[in-house]
Amino acid sequence: MSELSRRGFFDRAASGLMGAALAGMLADDLRGADGKPLDLSPQQPHFAPRARSVIHLCMQGGPSQVDLFDPKPALQKYHESTPPRELTANAVFENDRRGKLMQSPWKFRQHGQSGAWMSELLPHLAREADSLCIVRSMYNVHPNHEPAIFKLQTGQTFPGHPSFGSWITYALGSENQSLPAYVVLADPVERLPTNGVDNWSSGYLPPLFQGTRMRPGTSPLLNLRPDFSEPVAVTEAKRDLIARLDHIHRQRRPSYEVLDSRMRNYEMAARMQLEATEALATQDETQQTLDMYGIGQTATDNYGRQCLLARRLVERGVRFVQLFCRGQEWDNHRNLGSSLAGACQKTDQPVAALLRDLRQRGLLDSTLVLWGGEFGRLPMAQGDFKTAGRDHGPYGFSVWLAGGGVRGGMTYGSTDEIGYAAVENRVSIQDWHATILHLLGMDYERLVFKRHGLGERLTHQFETRVVGELLESV
Repeated sequence: MSELSRRGFFDRAASGLMGAALAGMLADDLRGADGKPLDLSPQQPHFAPRARSVIHLCMQGGPSQVDLFDPKPALQKYHESTPPRELTANAVFENDRRGKLMQSPWKFRQHGQSGAWMSELLPHLAREADSLCIVRSMYNVHPNHEPAIFKLQTGQTFPGHPSFGSWITYALGSENQSLPAYVVLADPVERLPTNGVDNWSSGYLPPLFQGTRMRPGTSPLLNLRPDFSEPVAVTEAKRDLIARLDHIHRQRRPSYEVLDSRMRNYEMAARMQLEATEALATQDETQQTLDMYGIGQTATDNYGRQCLLARRLVERGVRFVQLFCRGQEWDNHRNLGSSLAGACQKTDQPVAALLRDLRQRGLLDSTLVLWGGEFGRLPMAQGDFKTAGRDHGPYGFSVWLAGGGVRGGMTYGSTDEIGYAAVENRVSIQDWHATILHLLGMDYERLVFKRHGLGERLTHQFETRVVGELLESV
């Protein structure tokens, strides 16, 4: 055995380290590989879709259904009374039965030709009543934020599973190869929402399908542009080196389709330097459009910009856009009168503007808009009545859908007489997920990812149904 020279030893060591690094990157990309090409090119749905894009207006914290969409005259009758024990029988915790019932401080009116009941807290959204499909009978399985949010986002109450946005992009890809398929718009100043990046994680799906957080301004994506300046020739030389290494590796292992995907990702990153910045620039919007979203007004500027960007992204072919409010805007444990009113003031006008803008541009029919939180609120007062809020209420709450094949002007399901629990046409989180997939042309039972020999699904093995009553007649 010949003795290695000093230079030969370090040459081999260096090449070994380079190979190990490349193998590590490939292992990351191959995690959970299921034989499907790892790219974001448009994929064929199982059947003709009603919608092509999704905008999820995620109202984390738990909007109060009995103060927004589900009026309960019985709360006036029994104000400051103990709720009947039989109505709270399904409570997970004893605390969920305690407290005195509290009537809503706000008036409700019927709106539109549909006669949908909505609170005076939502004057702008009320004008869009005939576009909304309000579901009053949603329920979740846990009364705490973290597990309930995991359930909403992934179908399970614990981390490690893909978000439903990741499932959708895995199934359908994207119509724009110069922008991420799954974009997250969170508050640019505040900390991340509860559960952080797990809200848009791809879990055991390949990382390609996780959400990409964008920010307003000249740098919409972190690390899209280097923090330092270097000659163009140096950047191109680095890119060429990576391409050559991938080419060598592909020749040795021709079955690794992931390498083709890797190179497409590098190319997409280069294209995004221009297109992502353009998509998030609103200088070409008219002043009338900016005013419609409330941009420039203190209360509505932040969320108005997010809603406008959501429209611009789906207009450019992005498959899934997810918006998060600042902090826990809807977690109104105290001072319901000011805290809930504040959350509505910040979001009502921008959300209504988004629906109107999509309709005016001919995009609403192909865009599914989702609004709701992980749960609602209990109808009892939490704390002293002077400063009372409402505690978490997972047993029955309201969400709404609009656009993309949804039957507008409809109110579906109901809660009991005090708004505590869903009792008629109950809709679970997995039913909600299955219905969303159906509107996108996907069969929830056929959308499967093989992992450790098991067929994983967004709806898992829970009893599930597509809520056909919510679908517009064809």
